[in-house]
Amino acid sequence: MASKDSSDNGFFKRKGKKTISPRSRRDAIAFICFTAPNFLLLGIFVFWPILYSLFLSFFKWNMIAPNKTFLGLENYQVLFDDPVFWQVTRNTLILAFVTVVVKLTIALVLALQLNTKVKGQAFYRAIIFSPTFTTSVAVAMVWTWIFEPNFGLLKVFISLFGMKAPNWIYDVHYSLPAVIIVLIWSGLGYDMVLFLAGLKNIPKDIYDAALVDGVNPWQNFWYITFPLLSPTTFFLTITSIIAALKAFDIVAIMTEGGPLNSSNVFVLYLYQNAFQWFKTGYASALAVILFTLIIVITLFQNRLSKHWVHY
Repeated sequence: MASKDSSDNGFFKRKGKKTISPRSRRDAIAFICFTAPNFLLLGIFVFWPILYSLFLSFFKWNMIAPNKTFLGLENYQVLFDDPVFWQVTRNTLILAFVTVVVKLTIALVLALQLNTKVKGQAFYRAIIFSPTFTTSVAVAMVWTWIFEPNFGLLKVFISLFGMKAPNWIYDVHYSLPAVIIVLIWSGLGYDMVLFLAGLKNIPKDIYDAALVDGVNPWQNFWYITFPLLSPTTFFLTITSIIAALKAFDIVAIMTEGGPLNSSNVFVLYLYQNAFQWFKTGYASALAVILFTLIIVITLFQNRLSKHWVHY
């Protein structure tokens, strides 16, 4: 009996012992070698800047002085008492809302039209998509010339109808709409192509069955096309909101945030504080607020997606 127990114990001991084969060890080493550079780059260029910005937001520093002055939450207090911060936040939210809604709506309409048998379909796709691979600097410079109040192309076009063109870039009432127009135009092609890809993935059998049931075009879109496009719409909504909240280069080149901060946006205001006025702690507080705002909006959208996104 004792020998049986000892043999059973030996059996379980041998069975419980885990051995790693040479092949598994080689696979693990290969996995680490392939993924380590990615994690290293993420750590250096993503996670470390986020943590260091959070750290700097509690200090006063001009990036030149060897020592930093600890302020605690004073940067955040000054930020929330700053009227320019609230104006910039308002501009950014208006820009994000209008840009996302209008851009996605136009992109969806264009995708629906190009999903039908249209002559020259490939040509239209290429023309609409072309702004996507044009640099933001070139886009901003061309549109600055188009909006030029004296000799701009848009001024000439509007004057043909006997109307006076507004001073787009230098008027406090039109500078932000001018930036919104450019952002919509520059991102329209990308959204249209993704919507078009989503439409191509919808089975034609569903439309044939709906046609047999006597569904009209509006019902066809609202009850079949739009729900089946919801994953694409959700993805584009999230990415478009984030891109709008991070708008910088086009605004910086076209208006520099002016006049009177009428077109200033969050990231440009952050840049001005950090690299023009050398208020690094204040700029870091702005960066933390922007990061928090993007996270909150993304989580909120993700929560809502459970009710309208159908995979």
